[in-house]
Amino acid sequence: MSKPTPISGFPEWTTSQRMIEQFVLDRIRHTFELYGFAPLETRSVEPLDQLLRKGETSKEVYLLRRLQADADGPAGDDALGLHFDLTVPFARYVLENAGKLQFPFRRYQIQKVWRGERPQEGRYREFLQADIDIVDRDTLPAHYEAEMPLVIGDALRSLPIPPVLIQVNNRKICEGFYRGIGLTDPEAALRAVDKLDKIGPAKVADLLAETAGASAAQADACLALAGISAPDASFADAVHALGVRDPLLDEGVAELVAVVETAAAHAPGLCVADLRIARGLDYYTGTVYETQLVGYERFGSICSGGRYDNLASAGSVSYPGVGISIGVTRLLGLLFGAEALSISRSVPTCVLVAVAAEEERAASNAVAEALRSRGVPTEVSPSAAKFGKQIRYAERRGIPYVWFPGAEGHQVKDIRSGEQVDASADRWSPPPADLTPVVG
Repeated sequence: MSKPTPISGFPEWTTSQRMIEQFVLDRIRHTFELYGFAPLETRSVEPLDQLLRKGETSKEVYLLRRLQADADGPAGDDALGLHFDLTVPFARYVLENAGKLQFPFRRYQIQKVWRGERPQEGRYREFLQADIDIVDRDTLPAHYEAEMPLVIGDALRSLPIPPVLIQVNNRKICEGFYRGIGLTDPEAALRAVDKLDKIGPAKVADLLAETAGASAAQADACLALAGISAPDASFADAVHALGVRDPLLDEGVAELVAVVETAAAHAPGLCVADLRIARGLDYYTGTVYETQLVGYERFGSICSGGRYDNLASAGSVSYPGVGISIGVTRLLGLLFGAEALSISRSVPTCVLVAVAAEEERAASNAVAEALRSRGVPTEVSPSAAKFGKQIRYAERRGIPYVWFPGAEGHQVKDIRSGEQVDASADRWSPPPADLTPVVG
């Protein structure tokens, strides 16, 4: 068999990186549960009509088909696609299970998703997301939109990563402003402004004219709004200074002021109002979020989301929600690429129990069992080689301690310092810093 060729966009971490990933997931999960979010996992596939009904995502969806599927086109079980985010399947789950749920329903979901986009640093075709959402029946109070940055701020601050800055905006501000200046297709204007960082203001102005029918003066007004940014509620004064009046605009400004002020009271410097943030998906209707990792801003957002009112509805009943998602694989990929994350050893093992002779392996196994019963990660040496070779085996794997059983007593050696002491398997414990690998 020839050497396999890696598939671009489908990352496979080393064991050390996987341990770091699990550490990160445990911290994120812990924070989500501190805020009362319950775990959920949904299926990996959804009907294509559901995946494609909101936003410009048709080019990103992976079609799921049987090898011997009908060549005439997808039908039945073949009309399925892998989900590209966790919000659409969550909305479907809410509709299917509304009679069993207690509202407001708070859930977190940590799963892989798939997007058929061009792979590049920090962007993958298969990746892990960590989502939280709050959904209610018919109405969802705006204070939940202010809660989202608090949860994410606490989750990311619990990790050994650079600081983050959450950029927030409100779709109502943009849509109300666009209507106030006379644009009749605010969604097209939003999509154009969302490309500001990628193509620059001149090309956005051209796109506004082409797709939203904006005049030169209207395009300039849209760019002036997008240029407003402030770490506090002063952004509202800058918006009002543009002289545009619209009830939806006023409503959005008030909601965004509440988000910024709530975040400032919880963690000063966590959030900034940035009115160029639009988010490309069409289903957002209120506050939207994007998160920059300080020092890695050129790679874009590592955490995003927003308020949605119309994604889930059944007849006259609607289920508005707000959610935000951490791109776990994206975050880790950027930090791994910069060698900015490390772990103190490449295996969970804290103690290697030496084997003096193969006929004495049972005694070494008994020591290992006693240590494991008290929560000390332990393995037994693979062979009864000379003790020097067994120690070198532990060194290569990063195992800090080697245990030597003996008929007249046991000893344990810290192979980093060379210190060796008498020990009992039912009483000895390593220092807390050595018990499990440390991420830094």
